[in-house]
Amino acid sequence: MNSEMLDLVAKKLFLTKGKGVHEDRLTSFEYALRDAGIAGTNLVLISSIFPPKAKLISRKDGLKQISPGQILFTIYSKNQTREPHRMCAASVGIALPKDNSRYGYLSEYESFGQNETQAGDYAEDIAAQMLASSLGIPFDVDKNWDEKRQQWSISGKIYHTKNITQSTKGDKDGKWTTVFAAAVLLL
Repeated sequence: MNSEMLDLVAKKLFLTKGKGVHEDRLTSFEYALRDAGIAGTNLVLISSIFPPKAKLISRKDGLKQISPGQILFTIYSKNQTREPHRMCAASVGIALPKDNSRYGYLSEYESFGQNETQAGDYAEDIAAQMLASSLGIPFDVDKNWDEKRQQWSISGKIYHTKNITQSTKGDKDGKWTTVFAAAVLLL
């Protein structure tokens, strides 16, 4: 690689989430970013690849490595509602291959009416399906999550799946309620 070229392959990632409530929609989103710890940065939404050999670090360690005004490459999901008591969720799922020299997948998912567990499981399922198909692992989309997980586990090619999910009910007074979940890539 040319020494003058930027290396834009992330070496580390961290997961974060937040929620915000305000009369104004954009301010509600800002509050969710504050809750997630990344409001003072410039987010760039990217597609959903977990780089080979990248390390997943804790939110606490990740937040220590960012600076105000920094451009952050992120895979994120957000959802918003003004409907009182309406359940909303935002989730990012992760599926990592056993061979860390290969890339993994992240997925973004948002929903209404699902709790954190339901939305998170679905986001993991999406990421795992994408990884399984890239690795040539057969899977039946009609099987439930546990049956698919067993199938992938038997293949020995998928190392780990997880998710970061934020869910909440819409503000009782009809203010904008935002949920946010993200994987933040660190170069």
